[in-house]
Amino acid sequence: MSGAAGCRGGGGERGPRWRRPWKLLALGLLSASSVLAAAPGAGAMSKEEKRRLGNQVLEMFDHAYSNYMDHAYPADELMPLTCRGRVRGQEPSRGDVDDALGKFSLTLIDTLDTLVVLNKTKEFEEAVKKVIKDVNLDNDIVVSVFETNIRVLGGLLGGHSVAIMLKDKGEYMQWYNGELLHMAKELGYKLLPAFNTTSGLPYPRVNLKFGVRHPEARTGTETDTCTACAGTLILEFAALSRFTGTSIFEEYARKALDFIWEKRQRSSNLVGVTINIHTGDWVRKDSGVGAGIDSYYEYLLKAYVLLGDDSFLERFNTHYDAIMKYISQPPLLLDVHIHKPMLNARTWMDSLLAFFPGLQVLKGDIRPAIETHEMLYQVIKKHNFLPEAFTTDFRVHWAQHPLRPEFAESTYFLYKATGDPYYLEVGKTLIENLNKYARVPCGFAAMKDVRTGSHEDRMDSFFLAEMFKYLYLLFADKEDMIFDIEDYIFTTEAHLLPLWLSTTNQTISKKNTTTEYTELDDSNFDWTCPNTQILFPNDPMFAQSIREPLKNVVDKSCPRSISRAEESLGTGPKPPLRARDFMASNPEHLEILKKMGVSLIHLKDGRVQLVQHAVQAASSLDAEDGLRFMQEMIELSSQQQKEQQLPPRAVQIVSHPFFGRVVLTAGPAQFGMDLSKHKSGTRGFVATIKPYNGCSEITNPEAVKEKIALMQRGQCMFAEKARNIQKAGAIGGIVIDDNEGSSSDTAPLFQMAGDGKNTDDITIPMLFLFNKEGNIILDAIREYEAVEVLLSDKAKDRATIFKGKTIPNYIIDSNLEMENMDQKLSENDSHKQNSEEASSASQDVGAVSEEPEEGESSDVSDLDSLPPAQADTDSVSTSDQDSSIPGPGEAGAPEPACTQGDEQPQEQQTETESDSKVNWDNKVQPMESILADWNEDIEAFEMMEKDEL
Repeated sequence: MSGAAGCRGGGGERGPRWRRPWKLLALGLLSASSVLAAAPGAGAMSKEEKRRLGNQVLEMFDHAYSNYMDHAYPADELMPLTCRGRVRGQEPSRGDVDDALGKFSLTLIDTLDTLVVLNKTKEFEEAVKKVIKDVNLDNDIVVSVFETNIRVLGGLLGGHSVAIMLKDKGEYMQWYNGELLHMAKELGYKLLPAFNTTSGLPYPRVNLKFGVRHPEARTGTETDTCTACAGTLILEFAALSRFTGTSIFEEYARKALDFIWEKRQRSSNLVGVTINIHTGDWVRKDSGVGAGIDSYYEYLLKAYVLLGDDSFLERFNTHYDAIMKYISQPPLLLDVHIHKPMLNARTWMDSLLAFFPGLQVLKGDIRPAIETHEMLYQVIKKHNFLPEAFTTDFRVHWAQHPLRPEFAESTYFLYKATGDPYYLEVGKTLIENLNKYARVPCGFAAMKDVRTGSHEDRMDSFFLAEMFKYLYLLFADKEDMIFDIEDYIFTTEAHLLPLWLSTTNQTISKKNTTTEYTELDDSNFDWTCPNTQILFPNDPMFAQSIREPLKNVVDKSCPRSISRAEESLGTGPKPPLRARDFMASNPEHLEILKKMGVSLIHLKDGRVQLVQHAVQAASSLDAEDGLRFMQEMIELSSQQQKEQQLPPRAVQIVSHPFFGRVVLTAGPAQFGMDLSKHKSGTRGFVATIKPYNGCSEITNPEAVKEKIALMQRGQCMFAEKARNIQKAGAIGGIVIDDNEGSSSDTAPLFQMAGDGKNTDDITIPMLFLFNKEGNIILDAIREYEAVEVLLSDKAKDRATIFKGKTIPNYIIDSNLEMENMDQKLSENDSHKQNSEEASSASQDVGAVSEEPEEGESSDVSDLDSLPPAQADTDSVSTSDQDSSIPGPGEAGAPEPACTQGDEQPQEQQTETESDSKVNWDNKVQPMESILADWNEDIEAFEMMEKDEL
């Protein structure tokens, strides 16, 4: 390992205090050359293939960056579906997500040091000049302290770090005189008013112009912040102090970290997700390594590396012990209650925890890093991307994927630690999936639903700041870099801070007075400075042997999280009853419920209700078992209700210029063709029917025959509409909501019910689109006379869609220029049009059942599904209006918890798509009225959005 001369080995012996602790880990990377050869059969990737993939990453970056600069700058972000910039206040609010936007050209600042990592020094020089000339930080706008720190302050400091490096080399940036650092200092002072609290924890938001307490600030009334929000400041603030010699920034960041450390739960050494900034009380008492906490742990370890303060390492190791004791349940990482760490707080994981294997590499704990990373990779192979949240049996919990980089980050660190070419293949998969499923003509679009492949008009700044940086570094050799990356440490936003800051302007005492320890605890130092011979003990099959049992974990097994109480008791008593085994008619089960403080009530309508009174339990352990039972029962009841619903369907526009890139999430019908049983779907050109409501005989059958009919919702039953268009010769139907502005993003999944009669006579597929999604098709018809769509259960790969057609080369061949495609279309496609791409996507994210708060005296679970009565969920509307069954919180029924041989994504035999830049100079008026941004206002999801969303 480079720079590890002063480090003790992995054997655990106590060495002297390190005077230059950055030498401990440098970037936390073990030299790949020092690791034993990869396992036989892993297949070392050739230099040519690595170079090809590295060049592909560069091309992808160019596609995203140039589209931002051409279509969005100076706006904060690019909206890749509508090819325009996202300006806060000019687009519909997305809630907390918009707190990252401050009218300061966010994406450009966030991307500065990425340009240098990718050897784009000329572009970097131009970008720095633009930032200096155009960016204004004195805006009357309320922003997130956390997001502004990691993205903007971090981006300016990272840009400054590489600017002075280039200047020292003598070729570029000779004119540079610290302008980015001056802007960083200005921004740092604008963030300081947020720290005006007695605790030292910052307010979550600040007004860039007026601060917090000013009458015009429109902030300062908040009481709560997430742990990561307050604990992810030290790297940027300390670097600002070290660069400028102004100590106040580092002092404030340290004070916030000290306060969080003092407020940890002392018996478990865990911290909660949300804390009151005035009192220090934990508002949310669940603890994990994902959203709301993640980068707090990351910054403790990295603060030690950068600043050389032993207390940060001491704190990290103390927390890490607790994480591995309570939260780590390999390969899972599950949230627990800080006061009852043996009790799981939820049965699902969020995607932000994907950073943790990378942090474990920095720690030197390789085995669990390999295990968790492999589990995440198997989930990705099933869904193409990592869903925002997924259950312990790997079903989708929240289906979005905003192109997060955390998994790529961990892949890079694991490759650097092991040298195993397996991780190069993982990176190759990530590149292919981005090109196949997220690439659009104006950039890369976030996935609205990984199950259907639908898009969201969103490309966050972290995609450019982090994703391409980690992917390029994964495939780059040392000779490909113009500087030594191991001279820098990555922030949580992957910005580069030089390690020499550890010895510069040390105005802060290294030892924090708040720590209760006077000497380091040796037991917490295991693996702090790993010895590769211990990590890989003369066994070239080491990493492969860890991964192998997890290869089929997603599809062929149903892992159940083992209760920590079960584990700790060993051969002693086990939790007496699980919800899935409960029978209301079993006297023994009723006796067990009574012991757990749970009583059963038979309601007059035949339903069964369960109520828990913890004080009536036989013991505290029984009360804990009762709480777990109630949580399981609530989830089981919810799942049974969801399984009675149909999953969402997809409407994919396949004609020019969309070519399958635009995917709209549609509601299913409980009658007609079941698209899930017809994998090829139904494909055809669309036609608007007359009358538009479809409630009487179709008067333009010649226009509808062999087409997919478009019609308006209302005035009659859905089944009646279907019969009328089927009689006119239509091969399918799409019903468009007549409620202006409706979107599946803000409404439950809509399912079209029958009319109470036998609907076996309806054989064509019918789908429902909300108003905004439907208008995308209607607008396309107005601009292009012939619009062809594919109705299916989920989005199809474009190589499959165009198989056997005369235009597939453009769709498949990543190297074919746009001009060649246009020429082929003019020769082979009689329906050639010119257009901008427009897309809308939707996914129904449901409210998550609230977990019982600690200290509540009772829990109630109203279980329609329990004996002796079965809830009637097949009610039918008898009105003369459209009938519908709104979907549950999840956007469709979950996948079976355990199925053998679940369908895997079909192996692609084609090259990954890499479209050349589309010339949109002649595009028509953007469709602002159609493509509003999606309002993600679900309360549980907002908690996640406070951390890097």
